Amino acid sequence: MKINIYQIAKSSNDEFNKIIEDFIKMSSKYAKVEIYNLFNKKIGKAQTISDIEAKKSYTEVFEPFLNNGYNIALDVLGKKVDSYEFAQLLQNNAVINFFIGGAFGFETSFLHKCDKKISLSELTFAHKIANIVLLEQIFRALCINNNHPYHK
Repeated sequence: MKINIYQIAKSSNDEFNKIIEDFIKMSSKYAKVEIYNLFNKKIGKAQTISDIEAKKSYTEVFEPFLNNGYNIALDVLGKKVDSYEFAQLLQNNAVINFFIGGAFGFETSFLHKCDKKISLSELTFAHKIANIVLLEQIFRALCINNNHPYHK
């Protein structure tokens, strides 16, 4: 199984990365998990113009990754799922793509192209926090699906 996390974020090397790397390493027994930071100059400029332009620029960088796999957008208006429902999302899919939007969220047209829209919480998280929450839930789901006792 391959799990990709695509996000509108700049790469960084800080204390959050250690936690992120730990969850990726723990998950590696069951799946290959990779994070792709897609922030670029065009996005930076679009974010200074308007939310509409920002969302368009996000869609532009995300769309090429929709062609392979089961696509899940993390959106505050998405379906709220518990850990067992989340684990079911990871079943029967060889490639799963998670998309974490930028500061202005997603275009509606992009959300319609995704297979599923879920919410990690009604709260809004910084990308680093969203990464940690998502990666912990990915690891928990992999454990549930493989009868590992972590979830208990």
